[in-house]
Amino acid sequence: MLSSDAIKFNRYLKWQQKLKNVPNILAAIRIFLAFLMYLFLVNRDLFNIHPSWLDYFAALIFVIASITDFFDGYIARNFNAISKLGEILDPLADKMLTLGAFLGLLYLHRANPWAVYLILVREFFITGLRVAMAAEGLSVKASFAGKVKTVMQMIAIGFLLMNWPCGNCLLWIAVIITLYSGIDYLKVYIRAHNA
Repeated sequence: MLSSDAIKFNRYLKWQQKLKNVPNILAAIRIFLAFLMYLFLVNRDLFNIHPSWLDYFAALIFVIASITDFFDGYIARNFNAISKLGEILDPLADKMLTLGAFLGLLYLHRANPWAVYLILVREFFITGLRVAMAAEGLSVKASFAGKVKTVMQMIAIGFLLMNWPCGNCLLWIAVIITLYSGIDYLKVYIRAHNA
């Protein structure tokens, strides 16, 4: 007969096992929301409503998707629900969301093409750098600058989706922070090779 502590511990383990899938489910939801947001931005003729409503829907979808990004990371870190699939799915979902937003904003002529180009080049470069580091058995955690970059990009995208003033100003601030955080990652890579 198991003691009550053993039963509680057994329940905790089962609960934690179920929780392990939640970050992956949230990342999958984010991929679907990225597609839906992009649809609202570039296929406006499919919907028989005023374009400003499409902006609101796209912005709302983006906010919900961004919230799933916060929660999947929070759950993965704080409840030890990290998985190999999640390590692939989470950054992929993030890139699909920002890429969908930026391509849609370019389509609507709301985002500066050079700003978007610089952000996307940095994102692809750092993704390649992370793959190279993973192949070498090195791990790169998101830096503080990387987290600030993500928040700034999300704020800029939100302003641009809503077609609010200063959207492109915020986008250029996001570009500066994005490039700075990319240099941060490069320094970590160089330090790891020189160690």
